[in-house]
Amino acid sequence: MMTLNDLASTLHQMYTNAPKGEKVAMIHLFGIKYAEQIQEGAFSKEEIATRAKIPDTYATEISKGVKLSKYVTIK
Repeated sequence: MMTLNDLASTLHQMYTNAPKGEKVAMIHLFGIKYAEQIQEGAFSKEEIATRAKIPDTYATEISKGVKLSKYVTIK
């Protein structure tokens, strides 16, 4: 299982390495890809964002990705 720091580090990498214009999409993808770990660990999305050194307002975008994870698969 991933720790809070593991999740934050992964999100930070995905966000900073996102292609131009796709930062928010990468946050959604993070939520989709790591939904199970986020939910099992009962981690605060705000805390993940803060530790990832991105605005904590992006917690909403992480939540959207987690919700989407029930309906989509990653290519």
